[in-house]
Amino acid sequence: MITHAKRDRARELRVNATPFEQIFWQTVRRHRFAGFKFRRQQVIGPFIVDFVCLSAKLVVELDGSQHAEAVAYDTERDAWLNSEGYRVLRVWNNEWTQQQEAVLERLWEMLNATAPSPQPLPPDRGGAKTITTPLSLQGRGAGGEGAPANAAKE
Repeated sequence: MITHAKRDRARELRVNATPFEQIFWQTVRRHRFAGFKFRRQQVIGPFIVDFVCLSAKLVVELDGSQHAEAVAYDTERDAWLNSEGYRVLRVWNNEWTQQQEAVLERLWEMLNATAPSPQPLPPDRGGAKTITTPLSLQGRGAGGEGAPANAAKE
């Protein structure tokens, strides 16, 4: 059960998001990133996680310098989340700022490592499954790129 205090703290964290969290949220919100749904500042058990994709059971933590001093706490927290079936992707704020493409590629790989295939092969057709990647790792792959809707078709 989520306490009122935890719920209120999560709301406060959403309102006071860091600039790093704001940019990440704009990238993944509303199924923008390869069709996966993310939530931000979500209560999971005794913790509030920065971002979570519940369908893939993947938590994303954007860590600032204060986490360098909280290694034991983060280790305990990650162990608890792992015991509940979650995987945790920790990204330093400077890593996010300087290497967004690499971070998003790693995120995409982790999401697709456990994602169910949207269209399984029929039982009578064996063979390898085709894995498609999003058009963009910037989160605009679902209809946001390519030719405009009014472009002439060949």
